[in-house]
Amino acid sequence: MEVKIGIQNVGREIVFESGQSADQVADTVAEAIRDSKELRLSDEKGRLIMVPAGVIGYVEIGAEEVRRVGFGAL
Repeated sequence: MEVKIGIQNVGREIVFESGQSADQVADTVAEAIRDSKELRLSDEKGRLIMVPAGVIGYVEIGAEEVRRVGFGAL
């Protein structure tokens, strides 16, 4: 699923694909903001994204959907 993180006072957002569920991402974001620590998420390629909780403007979590492949996807 696609995750977008908006940073305060920065014009660009961080966009990546995550293998975690929407609930897992939301829980991780809520915990980081509640405890005033860094947000740590990993993408599908295993890279670690770390953002200090104090500068997070917003987090947009895309809908979980199964990607359809082939002619039946039309």
